[in-house]
Amino acid sequence: MSERATVKSAEPDGDPYVLDPSGVVDPPTTLRGRFRHLGPGLLISASVVGSGELILTTTLGAQAGFALLWMVVLATTVKVWVQMELATWTILTGKTAIQGYSQVGRRWRGASWINVVWILAEIPSIMKRGALIGGSAAAGSLMYPIVGESLSGRSLVAWSLLITGVTIVLLLTNKYKLIERFSTASVVLFTLATVVLALALPLTPFGYSGGDLVSGLQFAIPAGTLGIAIAMFGITGVGADEMTAYTVWCIEKGYAKFTGPNDGTEAWAERARGWIRVMRVDILVSWLITTGCTLGFYIIGAAVLHPQALVPSGNEVISTLSRMYTDTLGTWANGLFLVAAFVILFSTAFAVGAANTRLWADTLARLGVYDFADQAMRNKVTRILIAVIPTLWMVAYLFVQSPVLMLQIGGTATAVFLVAVVISVWKLRSTEVPKEFRSSTFLTTMLALSSIAILLLGAYTLYDTFS
Repeated sequence: MSERATVKSAEPDGDPYVLDPSGVVDPPTTLRGRFRHLGPGLLISASVVGSGELILTTTLGAQAGFALLWMVVLATTVKVWVQMELATWTILTGKTAIQGYSQVGRRWRGASWINVVWILAEIPSIMKRGALIGGSAAAGSLMYPIVGESLSGRSLVAWSLLITGVTIVLLLTNKYKLIERFSTASVVLFTLATVVLALALPLTPFGYSGGDLVSGLQFAIPAGTLGIAIAMFGITGVGADEMTAYTVWCIEKGYAKFTGPNDGTEAWAERARGWIRVMRVDILVSWLITTGCTLGFYIIGAAVLHPQALVPSGNEVISTLSRMYTDTLGTWANGLFLVAAFVILFSTAFAVGAANTRLWADTLARLGVYDFADQAMRNKVTRILIAVIPTLWMVAYLFVQSPVLMLQIGGTATAVFLVAVVISVWKLRSTEVPKEFRSSTFLTTMLALSSIAILLLGAYTLYDTFS
């Protein structure tokens, strides 16, 4: 099949969760062709840039200065190898991560202890997603209160209801392409603006030097920053939630369906290798975007907010973060920041909502609530969850009203669940991934190193929490 024919078949026909020989498509053979099939990684970038990067990473920079720059690099890099291995398994089997988790250890009603841990981690993660509603509501209230004064209780409630309602309406379309386009545009524009501002800081009164950057790579943790540092590790870059969701987007993009069912032939193996290469390029692009944006926000927080002892907190988080723009570019930039912050936080809530409702629909199927293979019922369950889950996020925000604290709670839970994901990846790799797809010494070594780092952090997080 020609490269052009492959490109035209960019979206799978029928149910993407069903593998059949009629759905196979030869993978692109050029880098340009692979770029035309990117998408899942951009959705994941949209899921992390708005909350972890904009709010939590900047807050960490404001608290610690440049001292924790090394952890930012570690957090955005070390988890990629686990994500890549889990996605490889998905392309080869056509199964989601939730389905894979159900195969690890003893099963109860179709679920395993990994599924239970995921459910338990989802409870505090409601806080993390509520912070998206709260952050975007705060940005909207500062732009136009609707009722009352900016950041007043009435204004925040009005904006929270509006944002939640619009999110639900958009998600009910349940279209992968719409979600991908919306998320991609917002992430690319906001990332470019952030990186440009971070690079331009040396031309402002808040300039930094090469010595500042070097000092941040010395593996030190300043007193009082450990809690938010652990949360940042769990939530920035690809966290456990994003790794799990990435397998869903790989399937809905068509990587698994285009590969087809494993019939033991060399033709299947060649197709699998080709689509795995596309997936790796997709992850690489996502990593570059996420890392660039994360480093940009951290450096801005360390260079602009830290010297002034400005640490975002409560509902003032957005107005404090706006100082990154106004103190460097002038007061005229306040409106620009508010619009940008609102767009990125809202698009993040949209992307996270699309993924989270799918993951819960999958989990309910593992628990025997319905048959996942029934596409009509799956879509119905997903639509119900779309109405329920964002509403829960909104309620959580209106109850706590502290986006930074909410992100810390959710980020810590995500850091712990990463341990379960690592265990699952090694189990699934050893039982369902053919030897030829795990023969790379480099990839195996990187997976092992990243797994050790995640396990050590998870163990320390549990110790620190319970002690």
